Amino acid sequence: MTDIAKQSHRIETPRGHLYAECWSPRKSRGVPIVLLHDSLGCVELWRDFPLRLAQSCGREVIAYDRLGFGRSSACLVNLTPSFIEDEAHGDFQAVREYFQLSQFVVFGHSVGGGMAVGCAAAHPQACHGLITESAQAAVDNAILDGIRSAARRFALPGQMERLQQYHGKKAEWVLRSWVDTWLSEEFRQWNLDRQLAQVQCSALVLHGDRDEYGTRHHPERLCAGISRAPTLHMLENCGRRPHREYA
Repeated sequence: MTDIAKQSHRIETPRGHLYAECWSPRKSRGVPIVLLHDSLGCVELWRDFPLRLAQSCGREVIAYDRLGFGRSSACLVNLTPSFIEDEAHGDFQAVREYFQLSQFVVFGHSVGGGMAVGCAAAHPQACHGLITESAQAAVDNAILDGIRSAARRFALPGQMERLQQYHGKKAEWVLRSWVDTWLSEEFRQWNLDRQLAQVQCSALVLHGDRDEYGTRHHPERLCAGISRAPTLHMLENCGRRPHREYA
């Protein structure tokens, strides 16, 4: 088993600090992998996946909490309809500059997958590889129905405490940012088509065949939009979190 050193980092930005963790093999090979979490996620919710990824790939793995999530500073504004595209020049860019990442591979889960596409598109010379996991390619009724159902579950007694374990006093903002942004009329026409057309690196698209927030239409649209023949893996009997379900 590869010897891995883990370090925590506090990255100062004009809007507040970002929390990041880094898993570094003693003898790293290849460019670092940066992980982008999902709509309700954070570094801690990746659990042991970053460690296992660093061990199996022999690469440095970096994960960070976006502003408003996990152990990063609170976000004092609502998300805009362009928040997915904006990540490439926002928190991700701050992380990239802090770790001096002239080259990287970007791996995103769910909405983080959409952000990963944006990062690959915005930094074509620096991005060596793109991996999406359970990413949405556009807004559709299945996604909206799933979000409405999740919002009803979080309204039940005790459910918000689950988010508070990871986001503290920011939990209500985290939930509302997900639900209200995706259900808004302004967001209804969102899709990744323009960013996908700008991706120049190799890409791997991972999707579970039982993903409750996205049918096979999403990974197929992702692959159709990238010109450099991405690899698609549909994972059998798998839901929303392949990195945990296939551990």
